[in-house]
Amino acid sequence: MTLASQRRDGRTASELRPTRFSWDPMGFALSSVTVFTGKTAVICSLCIDEGVPKWRQGSGKGWLSADYRLLPASTPSRQPRELMKLSGRTQEIQRLIARSLRACLDLEKLGERTLQIDCDVLQADAGTRTASITGAWAALALGLKRLERRGVLSHSPLIDQVAAVSVGLVAGEALLDLDYSEDSRAEVDLNVVMNQHRQLLEIQGTAEGAPFERRQLNQLLDLGEAGILQLQESQRQALAEAPN
Repeated sequence: MTLASQRRDGRTASELRPTRFSWDPMGFALSSVTVFTGKTAVICSLCIDEGVPKWRQGSGKGWLSADYRLLPASTPSRQPRELMKLSGRTQEIQRLIARSLRACLDLEKLGERTLQIDCDVLQADAGTRTASITGAWAALALGLKRLERRGVLSHSPLIDQVAAVSVGLVAGEALLDLDYSEDSRAEVDLNVVMNQHRQLLEIQGTAEGAPFERRQLNQLLDLGEAGILQLQESQRQALAEAPN
């Protein structure tokens, strides 16, 4: 019996967790969405500010930054709020989110404005950073469409579609979209960010114990690519149903 046949939720090795989007949980944001991937849930919201950081002023180009937080009750043991000092993990994840989203923008078309993405994890069952990227792109796409409709932007700066997923080796088997029970015992944990042209934007991966082979990396990337294409279709379907 393979590990895939024993996955806690009954999925096959190449199957995503159920993914859905719920629009505008935060009424004052330009756009917001709660993305659910299995038991993981993240609120992604978009705000816009006139002006850019000082080092960017005079360039004629905009900027995008991202914040990421685990809310206190998002994990079985309460997460203390990160206020004065962010953990290295939090800083790493929010930089990853921001890099991934800037890669899908023509920042010159934005003008000297700053887009602020906030990703707040309501419940963490692994894959929070990849769910944040997938949800944040959806919020970004809807928010920019709304700015066009309002005449704030003459053309949307959005030039690409981006989604992300985790893959890993568990008991020697390649699995897509790990939940916590799998992630916590994975021999290899890999996060993959990709655009709709199947081009890689970022790969984050490590061998947690023994090294792994190049053929296994290729297998994981193929698995991740297939999952990301499915997530991008879910993003498009969600946007088609989004409120104006």
